Amino acid sequence: MPLVDIQLIKGVFTPDQKTAMIRKITDAMVSVEGEAMRPVTWVRVQEIESGEWAIGGNPLTASDVKAMAAAK
Repeated sequence: MPLVDIQLIKGVFTPDQKTAMIRKITDAMVSVEGEAMRPVTWVRVQEIESGEWAIGGNPLTASDVKAMAAAK
């Protein structure tokens, strides 16, 4: 049985977006493994507090991520 962990900065994604991630990740796994694996495909969303995630030694906050997304 596959277990997929998704780690996110808390406050970036809405509950609906997280539900969509879970559904789409499950669908992706089933496309590789076959439909029989759907009931045993686990997806776990873990949220890391804003500012407790760092890139290149610099803390990253939910506001930083939202600003990056808006700049696209």
